Amino acid sequence: MAMRRIQFGRWMAVAAAALALAGVGGVAHAAQADPAAAQIEDFDTQLVDVMKQAKSLSVQARLHKLEPVVARTYDTPTMIRFAVGPSWSSIPPAQQQALAEAFAKLTAASYAHQITGYSGEHFEISPNVVTRGPDKVVATTLISPHDAPVSISYRMRQSGGTWKIIDVYYNGAISQVTTRRADFQSTLQQGGAAALIAHLNALVDKQLK
Repeated sequence: MAMRRIQFGRWMAVAAAALALAGVGGVAHAAQADPAAAQIEDFDTQLVDVMKQAKSLSVQARLHKLEPVVARTYDTPTMIRFAVGPSWSSIPPAQQQALAEAFAKLTAASYAHQITGYSGEHFEISPNVVTRGPDKVVATTLISPHDAPVSISYRMRQSGGTWKIIDVYYNGAISQVTTRRADFQSTLQQGGAAALIAHLNALVDKQLK
């Protein structure tokens, strides 16, 4: 399939949005009644657009298109804070900012790397958005003509009056933030925040090759 499958412990799960009965190559619009679902719906509209252009775009050009989309949809500062865990409060503000920026770029770079073309994929979203305290969970499915459906759920929370992704669950697996935390701890223990910043930037470079 055009959007490569991702090993959950490494990169952002592929995203999906729309209602069941979404048309081939696009997203439906009935999900807009819920603001969290509408945010995912808009996100996937942008992903479909990049997928359709992917073969004519370099990975850097795809990154350029996707960075503002990710910024609107993901609360990456909250995600990196959760992924680092309790030691976040001991990291100086300048390094916290650098970590948030590197994590945001890694998120966009992973999509830019994964999206390589378009072959009729479309996105579906469950109309049943679940509320869990301050959060909402939007369940979605990526439908491909050539592969088994991929289930993705997004945990979302309001940030600045907008619903944004704070965690991703891929095919019912453990949360991405939890997996990231396990991945980051050894780097933090060995070299602190500076080492983790360098690690994230190296991962970005790898995705863009």
